[in-house]
Amino acid sequence: MIGVIDHGAGNLASVGHALDHLGLEWRAVRHPRQLATVDAIIFPGVGAAGAAMSRLRQTGLEQAVLAFLKSGRPYLGICLGLQLLFQASAEDDSPCLSVLEGRVVRLPTAAKLPHVGWNTVELLRPCSLLDGFDGAAFYFTHSYVVDPASPELACARTSHGAPFVSAIEQGPLFGVQFHPERSGEAGLQVLARFARQMAA
Repeated sequence: MIGVIDHGAGNLASVGHALDHLGLEWRAVRHPRQLATVDAIIFPGVGAAGAAMSRLRQTGLEQAVLAFLKSGRPYLGICLGLQLLFQASAEDDSPCLSVLEGRVVRLPTAAKLPHVGWNTVELLRPCSLLDGFDGAAFYFTHSYVVDPASPELACARTSHGAPFVSAIEQGPLFGVQFHPERSGEAGLQVLARFARQMAA
């Protein structure tokens, strides 16, 4: 069972539709006790870091998600769900979950922001969810990107006027800046591969 975090502003419906299409069991998670019944978490994108963190604290999900991550079960952060893994976001000067060292910064580019549309990923090292997708296109919509303290955390990058980290992997912890639920067949395969991590 996959738990999809409902922080009030995420792309929950689109992620749920993609999981339904794949025949995967999932449930929306709005309260800490619901995490006891799931084997993996997807934290969907869309929304601001400050508002999302406020919602997590109000519902008690902040500590529950951190405990889930410490248990070693799989986590996939999509867009905002990736960014919240780091220490702080420049978007609204908000502290985040601090699971990983680094910050979220505005994409340093003269190109138009937000970065919206299809763009390709370049693999930097083996990546469980993106194996075989070097050069594949995925759908992005964002203005902020992660800046990990450890560059080796990145497993893929993308360029929009300037290069940025578009995927990370550390054990059962995965994050993508793009939206797999809006990225056609390639995106569905990414979600299916994540689901297989539950049995790994």
